[in-house]
Amino acid sequence: MTNPKKLMRGVFVALALVAAPLAGVSGTFIGVDAAQAQQQRLISAVLFEGNSGFSDAQLLAMVNVAEQGSFTEGGLAADAESIRLAYVGKGYMGVTVTPRVEQSESGRARITFVVNEGQRTGIAAINFTGNNSISSGTLKSIIRTHETSLLSWLFRDDTYSEDLLTIDRGLIELYYMNHGYPDAQVTSAVGEYDTSRNAYFVNFTISEGERYRFGAIGVETSIPGLNPDAMTGAIRTGKGGTYSLADLQKSQEDLAFEATAQGYAFADVRPRVDRDVTNSTFNVTYLVDEGARIYVERINISGNTKTRDAVIRRELDFGEGDPFNRSMVQRGKTRIEGLGFFKTVAFDMQAGSAPDKVVINITVEEQSTGDYGLTAGFDSSAGLLGEVSVTERNFLGRGQYVRAAVSASESGQSYDFSFTEPRFMGLRISSGVDVYHRITEETDKNTYGTAATGGQIRFGAPITTDLSASIFTGLEQKVLKDHEAPWTDVFNPGHVAGFEDTFNKAWVGYSLAYNTLDDTKRPTEGIYATFSQQYIGWDYNLLKTEAKARYFMPLLSDWNVIGSVKGQAGYIAALDGGGVSPLEAFRSAGSIVRGFQSGGMGPRLDSSQELLGYTGYVAASAEIEFPIPILPETYGVRGAIWADAALIDGNGNGGAGIIDPGSIDQNFKSSVGASIIWDSPFGPLRGDFAHVLNKATDDKTQVFSLTLQQLL
Repeated sequence: MTNPKKLMRGVFVALALVAAPLAGVSGTFIGVDAAQAQQQRLISAVLFEGNSGFSDAQLLAMVNVAEQGSFTEGGLAADAESIRLAYVGKGYMGVTVTPRVEQSESGRARITFVVNEGQRTGIAAINFTGNNSISSGTLKSIIRTHETSLLSWLFRDDTYSEDLLTIDRGLIELYYMNHGYPDAQVTSAVGEYDTSRNAYFVNFTISEGERYRFGAIGVETSIPGLNPDAMTGAIRTGKGGTYSLADLQKSQEDLAFEATAQGYAFADVRPRVDRDVTNSTFNVTYLVDEGARIYVERINISGNTKTRDAVIRRELDFGEGDPFNRSMVQRGKTRIEGLGFFKTVAFDMQAGSAPDKVVINITVEEQSTGDYGLTAGFDSSAGLLGEVSVTERNFLGRGQYVRAAVSASESGQSYDFSFTEPRFMGLRISSGVDVYHRITEETDKNTYGTAATGGQIRFGAPITTDLSASIFTGLEQKVLKDHEAPWTDVFNPGHVAGFEDTFNKAWVGYSLAYNTLDDTKRPTEGIYATFSQQYIGWDYNLLKTEAKARYFMPLLSDWNVIGSVKGQAGYIAALDGGGVSPLEAFRSAGSIVRGFQSGGMGPRLDSSQELLGYTGYVAASAEIEFPIPILPETYGVRGAIWADAALIDGNGNGGAGIIDPGSIDQNFKSSVGASIIWDSPFGPLRGDFAHVLNKATDDKTQVFSLTLQQLL
């Protein structure tokens, strides 16, 4: 097969040879006379000067003279043009490339391509016309073309491309169709180059059309024995809800899956949509009928240079020889895309060897699945926090998840390793192992230090589309150290220098997770809830229960303003009646009510001021997240305002010590504040500015904290 790069080089050679005499060019290059230019000469070296946008190795792969070992004037001109076009594609519109030929002592020629990159061309502004209902900031956040920003030099994300504009038109129209505007169109998308600013101005013109909602919703079937009432739970298009093409398609897929679960593998689901122009609604009837009896003859997979075929095939709910169902095929495509292993996933259906057979061709394009994380945080009690992590989401192409992390602060270090196999023994069951070693130093702020080493194994499985369950069990050994004053009165009441004690525990438990979020990274609607219980034994005899839930809703969807409410509660019961050790009591502060230092609220001993923790809590939070008007959404920076409140109760076992009255004179805690959230290259960071409204006298507060953004 002809190499397309070689073919293009040949075209450049021909153009260079034809254009040179027409332009009156003598064909003389720097250091080359006319006679030398007419014949091929041998090359001793190919060098590059002035290049920073591409490495020498990358440029060497673009030029033909490096492979031929000889050159002509036309060949050098073609190679120079290859380099220039590569730079233009990267945003360097003013680049010039000049070949320089010098005689070496061996009589061969040393060729140097001198690159003058000039200033990189960016995108000065992206403007929208006709977007009366959806803000320009929201539209900028969904397209691939980005304005030049402070970080563009790092991410190179402000390159102008006609191909990207074509993609952006589709993204904008799809966004409108998923937010109530089925007739929206991008009538034009153009980029104008401003030579004085060396930048493009991009303009999108939009025709929004009328906004629609869903009207009456129903299910009809012609298949005997199929119960349509049992399928209504799979419908996501509720009456009165905003029209969404994505919800319509997802409902179609889920209904086909429900019909298959009832034993009707050939069921074909088609939504019949009736437009009510007067009321601006769409009445939808899902028709479930018997489809053609076609079978999958073969599934071909290509493009997966790293990922194994089995990783892709296991995301399909059908195999070769099974009934062909178009909705199930779309469901499989969605699952493969959801793996996050591929840039693109394409399905193509072809006729099989017989009229009742079909061949499915799956073409994927791999993308990087490894991440190097570098995160930082700040807490008034722990000081600066930092973590370095390495994550691989597709280990050895098997779809396995591996993560190793090292974190440190002024008060300790942590070493963590996690491994997850998403399909244990080929089943739709995940399995994994977590091991850790965590050190808390004995400091002026920490009455005693600890060194904990432990691990757990876990298994998880889906129960329904939105509900999953997991079980887990683990072991831990914790060494408590109290070598010097201030002493711990709970564990070392005799104040023995060099005191150490060992605590062992084993646990077994389960958890349930309910997830209807539209996007787990940046949710705008849906609910995420968890419930967990675990029994902790060996040196303990405890039952720990926790429940957490957070509901997201669009407040001003056209302006990308999102609201959320969160509730959580927990309780630890000592089954032997002996109390809860401070090592196992709840100690969280900032994750329940922001504005408190880590370990900054809850009962303390009066004598040593060491934290005993609490055994029960109920908490609630409300938050509004919004784009910051003065910053482009492409920066990934958003603002938030919030309010937190909690009621804590109980205390860890303090032995014979007396609890400090100032630590328990107010069990109700509350705070309000504002935050800056940055979707940084190193992970979602969150800076919280808090004002505490209610606290106990001796609670420890803080005005600012920098942490990772969490769902719960």
